[in-house]
Amino acid sequence: MFNFKNIKEFILKSLPVFLLYFLSISSFENIKEHPNFTLFSFNLHMIIIYFYTLKYPEYLGTGHIFLAGIINDVVIGIPLGTSSLSFLVMCFVTSYIRNVTLRSKMTAEWFTFIPAIFFSNLIYFLIIN
Repeated sequence: MFNFKNIKEFILKSLPVFLLYFLSISSFENIKEHPNFTLFSFNLHMIIIYFYTLKYPEYLGTGHIFLAGIINDVVIGIPLGTSSLSFLVMCFVTSYIRNVTLRSKMTAEWFTFIPAIFFSNLIYFLIIN
């Protein structure tokens, strides 16, 4: 029997997976094509992967991350596996940060986002070039 608590828990657990797939299908990261956002570029995939791998690793598995990367590659039109490897590097660096951290502070963890995004984009750059 479903009650409100079970439905709410199901929605909260499945939200990151649905959001990651939605962003992969819609290629929302191409917001920089808008004239008002010429200098503004971000990758929402990486932020979602970083946060949920850091705080709630049971909600977003590596299989979903890999499949979302493959879908993203098909939609954008780049070689298959490029985004997947980039997303998985982000996931593994974040897992390492989560296991090494003794006390969890959100401000300190967001400073570690910079090296995680650096290594992830480095892999992406090396594969593309």
